[in-house]
Amino acid sequence: MLSEVREFIAAPVPGRFGELALRVFRFQFERNEPYRRFCEQHGRTPQQVDGWTQIPAVPVSAFRHAELVCSGLPTGSVFLTSGTTQGVERRGRHHVPDPSIYRAVALDHFRRCVLPDGLRPRFLVLAPALAEQPQSSLCQMIEWLGADLGAAAPEVFIRGGEVCAEPLRERLREIEPTGEPVLLIGVTYAFLRFIDGCRADGVRFRLPYGSRIVDTGGTKGRSRPMSRNGLLRAFWETFGVPGYAVANEYGMTEMCSQFYDDAVLNHFRGRKRDRSKLAPPWVRTRLVSARSLAPVARGERGLLRHFDLANVGSVLALQTEDVGIETGEGFEVLGRAAGAEARGCALLLESFAQ
Repeated sequence: MLSEVREFIAAPVPGRFGELALRVFRFQFERNEPYRRFCEQHGRTPQQVDGWTQIPAVPVSAFRHAELVCSGLPTGSVFLTSGTTQGVERRGRHHVPDPSIYRAVALDHFRRCVLPDGLRPRFLVLAPALAEQPQSSLCQMIEWLGADLGAAAPEVFIRGGEVCAEPLRERLREIEPTGEPVLLIGVTYAFLRFIDGCRADGVRFRLPYGSRIVDTGGTKGRSRPMSRNGLLRAFWETFGVPGYAVANEYGMTEMCSQFYDDAVLNHFRGRKRDRSKLAPPWVRTRLVSARSLAPVARGERGLLRHFDLANVGSVLALQTEDVGIETGEGFEVLGRAAGAEARGCALLLESFAQ
């Protein structure tokens, strides 16, 4: 099964997605015991499912309560979600038996959405190094991206959870007159901390034409809130990087694939449209009602449900508590569902939390 998924990722055939998704579902039903119990409780076995949209989706919170991994596969890698108020023991664990699949999807979709012109920029990273957080899927992904798509080894500007502001300022000053584009990539709250410091000191940069910014993760309570348009304006004022060269990444530890804003891609295609998150060819996303988990019509708010073939070794179908709306060729993330609002997800989670 792993080889079939690798082949599809290398050369996607749109018409094959549904067929392959059903085969992955059967594979996971047979080998992932907690997932099999979940499917049986909800009356959805491979004999009862005849389309990929019917594959039972587990709430992402279930990764904190069960070992959702298929048996008989290599050990691979285990990535942990960020800490919760319940303690380290309640952190979600995502087993990735074949990290080469994770690496392939990370490189392919990043190249498509962020570097469609083939640019090989220098990577300046506002996230911890992999050596500092070896079980972070984000840190692993950034290391792969920098090593394979960058002009040189990635330069990291977070140490011990703190932004190395002055070293980053010095590096940006060195880069400004070179004319060589750079790619700033990291967690959103770290960008905000750096930007706030620059504003306080009256510091601005004008990075070379072609430079790009990729931010991810939001502020998660670690910094002051800021709208997406406000952040794009701050990127322009601080770094001289226009909005069309900024792509927000949306992903999660429990899912191997990522989504990116289509702004950079639209710019190089000469298209002007509102930005939306694009899925790679091996992922499908649906929006469902927060209460009933039934599909909602286009233009209505709903919870994002993802079907990711790259999750072949764990669970293909994931139900999130992220609220979104369909836009353009993808979707826009509007935020997180409030406690009572995510009633459907809470009911699903009861299958694992007992």
